[in-house]
Amino acid sequence: MRGTLIHMNSPSAGKKEWQRFFDAHAVNYEQNPFTKHTVAEVDFILSLYPILPGSAVLDIGCGTGRHSIELARRGYKVTGLDLSSGMLDVAKENAAKAEVDVTWIQADATSFTLEDKFDVGLCLCEGGVGLIERGENAEEHDNSIFRNIAGSLKPNAPFLLTALNGYSIIRQMKDEHIHDGRFDPVSMLANYQDEWDLPEGPTIMTIRERLFIAPEVVKMLTAAGFAVDNVYGGTAGHWARRFLSLDEVEAMFVCRKRP
Repeated sequence: MRGTLIHMNSPSAGKKEWQRFFDAHAVNYEQNPFTKHTVAEVDFILSLYPILPGSAVLDIGCGTGRHSIELARRGYKVTGLDLSSGMLDVAKENAAKAEVDVTWIQADATSFTLEDKFDVGLCLCEGGVGLIERGENAEEHDNSIFRNIAGSLKPNAPFLLTALNGYSIIRQMKDEHIHDGRFDPVSMLANYQDEWDLPEGPTIMTIRERLFIAPEVVKMLTAAGFAVDNVYGGTAGHWARRFLSLDEVEAMFVCRKRP
């Protein structure tokens, strides 16, 4: 196997709900249609900022490592971090098949600390921002992620974030969803069950989500130490330098770590 797998959290104790889900889903993850655009997505990332080969890249929420591995193929020094040890096991196998070296770290994005400072940061995991566990405060959760990422980057380092687009789900909400407790328009918290068409079959998921809209995410990123240069449409498979559509799944935030 190529690369190193480092556990910063205990891989067995106190697993979170999403951690358990992704551990179980890892072997089927790359059968999802949205994973099929890796080369084009990395081409787009590298078109946004001049990033020299050999630069150190931190990929937070790296999953099975598809972006990390493609960047390593192109000569970048990549560290991939994810909460799910199951996803990282698949990532390590994929890196071995691709014959590239990537450092893999199993850690919670809200609490990790790294000694090295990186030239580039990526967080392209749509579940990283907004989705919460029972009892978590979404603002505290996501602010912790952004502060940790900013603290791991060099001054002026590019940072690219994709996050769920709150506008899309808000536009689907109705008064009946408020009355039955599925959506609170005061806190912007949604709590509902959804059927996901996963490769392993239809699965009922309980979703707890804070519906962040773009200005709120920009405000949090700015407070964490980033300058936000642009906000684009960020739905997987449809990345482009274009306005964020109200109905698309994800938004993309193109940032730099402030000096």
